[in-house]
Amino acid sequence: MDKTEARVPRSRSAAVVQQSLRHTLRKSGPAGELLLLGLFCLIWSSAFAPAKIALVDCPPLLLLATRFLAAGLLCLALGRWRGEGAWPDGRALATLILLGLLNNAIYLGLSWSGMQTVSSGFTAVLISANPLLTAAIAGPVLGERMTLAKAGGLLLGLVGVTLVVRSRLGGGMEAGPGTLLVAGGLISLVAGTIAYKRLAPQGVGPWTGNGFQLLAGGLALMPVALTVEDAGSVRLTLPLVLTYLWMVLGVSVGGYFLWFRILARRSATAASSLHFLMPPLGLGFGWLIAGESVPAGDLIGILPIAAGIALVTRPGRRALP
Repeated sequence: MDKTEARVPRSRSAAVVQQSLRHTLRKSGPAGELLLLGLFCLIWSSAFAPAKIALVDCPPLLLLATRFLAAGLLCLALGRWRGEGAWPDGRALATLILLGLLNNAIYLGLSWSGMQTVSSGFTAVLISANPLLTAAIAGPVLGERMTLAKAGGLLLGLVGVTLVVRSRLGGGMEAGPGTLLVAGGLISLVAGTIAYKRLAPQGVGPWTGNGFQLLAGGLALMPVALTVEDAGSVRLTLPLVLTYLWMVLGVSVGGYFLWFRILARRSATAASSLHFLMPPLGLGFGWLIAGESVPAGDLIGILPIAAGIALVTRPGRRALP
């Protein structure tokens, strides 16, 4: 989801779904579109704070593996119900497995493991740097031209992230090893974003493609989780059940449902510009749901981060010489 150039695959069945979604959105008008955008931002920004609560009663890798498997099966079922057609061929399946490993298993496996010792708001701020790093790497790897807006956005984002990290680590609020794990998750997410831009499989419907990525992440994490974590430590509490249901149905399924509807109306680049809302919303959910403090350094740092993300994800007109 953090793919700054994500797009709906161009299969015939997917095109039918996309046309239907466009028709629905046109009837809803600007107010309906704004509602969808607002709901997507709220849902996607809320992913980390409930995870912090769930980690009290369940180890991170076990929680993620079961979440991916459940959400993956639901997405495949939705793809069949929506008439997305044939499943991926060998090449497309290999690509989806790679994307599932990078964007699900490694990214969330590392970042959720890191959240055992760092706050969810801090994690959300670090992960929100994905569009910034992707914009920096897209030039040499994908041949994308660096614009003045992107260059300014990268500088602003770097300043903001530095302020937040320095404030948190300097104040002893976050653990260094946990921060490194989250940073590793961010690197995996950036690699997954670049891989998607370069290898995005064609002829696969959005629900089907997302379902196979989730299943790949779940199947990869499950043996690791059963090896390094104690399944007997899981406590079936009400907070765990509620947060788990939210992460499967609300985030993994509901979030993607809104994303596909947004892409049916807006360009991928315009839709991705919504990422600038993620840092403040991530901190807000951490404060509201997990009871985490928000120091002044965070409030100062998220301003240039948000501005930087807004700049790097909007279409540029003037390229640097």
